[in-house]
Amino acid sequence: MKPVRSLWLAGPEAWLPDSDIQASRQRALCLEAGLEALVPARMPVGDAGDELEARQFYAARMAQLRQADAGVINLTPFRGPTADTATVFEAGVLAGLGKPTFAYMNVTSELGAEYVARVDADLGAILDENRVWRDPDGCTIEDHGLPETVMLWGEARRLFVIVTDDPLRDLTGLELCLEALALYAE
Repeated sequence: MKPVRSLWLAGPEAWLPDSDIQASRQRALCLEAGLEALVPARMPVGDAGDELEARQFYAARMAQLRQADAGVINLTPFRGPTADTATVFEAGVLAGLGKPTFAYMNVTSELGAEYVARVDADLGAILDENRVWRDPDGCTIEDHGLPETVMLWGEARRLFVIVTDDPLRDLTGLELCLEALALYAE
């Protein structure tokens, strides 16, 4: 196994109004663990519709992802019952590159620890006559009693679910992932 020196951190933190403070906290925890944190930045706000700038940003982000030795993915629900879409994309890229990933999810209650419960709370869920959960459009809701869909849950070497009053800023899950990564690297 390749030694882990750099760690990609993906999650909704880039969208926080205090994203710089949160990134500093993340970097400090990684540094204590002997790792360089690669914390993604948000694309700068420019002229609306600047496709060239967006493509350049994407290319730079992909190059950064290739440089990471491993990843910690924050799957905290963001703007709905699931994780930030860019975070999910980056988790998939890391998986495709064969990089080990660890994940955490912050929720405000035990109920939020299951995927179906979050979909139900946000959109509504109906148990049909065949005992299949469906959303208001009649589409099947993946129900395996897991905190996330199988593909996100299954890729993570470990996925920690943290109940917290501050789901967008609590870094307990990052700390647990760093501990798990240290055991993995031994």
